[in-house]
Amino acid sequence: MTTVIIIIVAAVLIVAIGLLAYRRIAARREARRQRLTAEARGHRQEADAHTAKAQELNAAQESHAREADEHARLAEQHASEAESHREQAEEADERLTREGRHAARHDEKASDIEQKL
Repeated sequence: MTTVIIIIVAAVLIVAIGLLAYRRIAARREARRQRLTAEARGHRQEADAHTAKAQELNAAQESHAREADEHARLAEQHASEAESHREQAEEADERLTREGRHAARHDEKASDIEQKL
């Protein structure tokens, strides 16, 4: 009978030790799960923050691209206008030279006529 009691006590101790070990393993798993959940939540927040920043940067990039296109268009327009003004200035310079020669010739004729008077 003592042997049976020893076996029963040993069995109860083994079961108790097994339950304690199971609870300890379960507690570790739960702590790990909570830690990983918190870590995943942190990464989600970072991902959301980076997504929001990327959207802001995308809007800024699109705005700068539109402005660059507009400036390029204006630069082409100004270059064309500058070329037109340059051509007009050259034509005016040629006319100025020609008008100066005509004025000198007419002045000479007027002086010749005045001398004849």
